[in-house]
Amino acid sequence: MSINKLIEKIVQTNNPTVAGLDPKLEYVPEYIKEKAFAKYGYTLKGAAKALLEYNKGLIDELCDIVPAIKPQCAYYEMYGYHGVKTLYKTMEYAKKKGMIVITDGKRNDIGTTMEAYAIGHLGLTQVGDEEIAGFNGDFLTVNGYLGTDGIKPLTDICAKYDKGIFVLVKTSNPSSGELQDQKIGDKAVYEVMGEMCENWGKDVMGKYGYSAVGAVVGATYPEQLQELREKMPHTFFLVPGYGAQGGGAKDVSYAFDKNGIGAIVNSSRGIMCAYKKEGCDEKDYAKAARREAIRMRDDIVSAINPMKLG
Repeated sequence: MSINKLIEKIVQTNNPTVAGLDPKLEYVPEYIKEKAFAKYGYTLKGAAKALLEYNKGLIDELCDIVPAIKPQCAYYEMYGYHGVKTLYKTMEYAKKKGMIVITDGKRNDIGTTMEAYAIGHLGLTQVGDEEIAGFNGDFLTVNGYLGTDGIKPLTDICAKYDKGIFVLVKTSNPSSGELQDQKIGDKAVYEVMGEMCENWGKDVMGKYGYSAVGAVVGATYPEQLQELREKMPHTFFLVPGYGAQGGGAKDVSYAFDKNGIGAIVNSSRGIMCAYKKEGCDEKDYAKAARREAIRMRDDIVSAINPMKLG
């Protein structure tokens, strides 16, 4: 199962972090953009080609120390079909380098439509007598607020193809509490959603005590993060909000269990734009990303228990 592979990769690298590859053109070094635009012009294709070269450079420097990447679909879709091709090629390249791929799409629908999302991102599409992978990610982020009708098609695909999902539970954005902190009876909405994740995961349990149904829980709300870790013992957490959004190592530490596992922490801008923060030569952008990824790893590992497979 993908959740087993993710946990094993985290322990192998001693690194519970994921690099969010959410590239904006302004993040890309000038020499990469100049090369792409000289060949393809100031077009969506030229922009997408620049993003792909940028991503490959990052992956080359991160693949041996960071277990996973998390490309956000929107940053590719804005460049049309050229951008979607870059998303596919980024995912393919990372997987060839041995990395886990968490596709950040936050998909949300019901029935056959949700099944189509699940097949496209996690399963195999039937074409005549052939079954072909669409995007072939290992995990997909999803919105669970349509209830079980929107999750059951995903868990069926997860069981069939050994994949996983991360359901939005308590997000890191400032206004998340407008809905997620509201009460259903005596429980907050995020708490109810967490209970649903635990139930949805019962039929897709991995061998380390965590299911294929994970949860997105932000580092910017450490009290709720600690609360949910206690109430969701079988749910693996994807934790945004570290670094640029204000969350620190102590904040994210609440996501981990006694064995130092149970979560993977995301950083996007902090890693991608490390060369700008350092003020180093732009041609050193990938090395700067590596340095930041190592700093982040060491920061988080210092705040949690030593990792071991339970």
